[in-house]
Amino acid sequence: MEELVDILVATYNTNEKYLRKQIESILRQTHKNLKIYISDDKSSDKKVAEILKEYEKKDNRIKLYIQPKNLGYNKNFEFLLQQSTANYIMFSDHDDVWGKEKVEKSLKKIKEENVDMVYCNCRQVDEDGVVLQDDYFKYKNVPLVKGKSKLAISRCVGIGCSQIITKTVRDKMLPFKNEVIAHDWLAAFIANEGKGMCYIKEPLFDYRLHGTNVFGGRSLNQNLNRWKQENGKSYKAFLKYREDAINRAYLGGIKMCKQYVSIKKDEQFIEEAEKYYNNILNSYKINWNLKAFFKILAGKNQGKKMIRECVLFHFPVLGYLKFRIN
Repeated sequence: MEELVDILVATYNTNEKYLRKQIESILRQTHKNLKIYISDDKSSDKKVAEILKEYEKKDNRIKLYIQPKNLGYNKNFEFLLQQSTANYIMFSDHDDVWGKEKVEKSLKKIKEENVDMVYCNCRQVDEDGVVLQDDYFKYKNVPLVKGKSKLAISRCVGIGCSQIITKTVRDKMLPFKNEVIAHDWLAAFIANEGKGMCYIKEPLFDYRLHGTNVFGGRSLNQNLNRWKQENGKSYKAFLKYREDAINRAYLGGIKMCKQYVSIKKDEQFIEEAEKYYNNILNSYKINWNLKAFFKILAGKNQGKKMIRECVLFHFPVLGYLKFRIN
């Protein structure tokens, strides 16, 4: 008999077309033994609940929960994890399209490699499904980890909708602690402290980019333009952007890992990283502490991303010029 795999789908005010395509792509998987837990986070669009109830009636593998109050993105995934009972678990967004072998190939890989997490590549598509990027790993400089790596502490390794994790990881994630900023970063960190992880270079799903993404795969230029539209182009606005980026995308993850760490070596690395980021936050001129930068953030497939980070962290005036002309 096929191994049971739990699919966790968090929804909120999803476009009807996207939602149907996402659910149908899961139902069409070649691996059939699935339990699909869907939690709608009190969508104000009543059509979302109607569509979900329609699918629940069609397929007995679907278990639907309509939240009585809005939990927020991470808490909604925490709720879904609490419902899961299978030995293997996959996260799903509500607006992507899975290739029909995504579950089968992910499950095969995690078993063959005997690891706690596998993450796969994807294509990035627009609202209409037109391919924007055919290699998300390359486009976003996704860390490529086979086994264990410090990058699973200092970076988010693999977006949630690309991951399959073991029940062991799920058990250690729960309950979510105060500093959890991203369930996928947390899953990768815990897997890294366990049996490690590996990746699948083949794109196994289409990751949709549109105007209402909670966490989109936008480029640096797209994120900068959005920030400037809301905050302006002044040096003060740039420093605010820099502070927000470091706190949210770097220091926030380190603080989250700090709450779950169980290995002394990782604990020491977290302390060094936290000290480094706090130092950078308080430095508005050239900072020559590049040794710490490379120790914390260097790794496979990180080259182009590190150039941008180095300028932002250590040469803020140059970073501001990029901010202005972008």
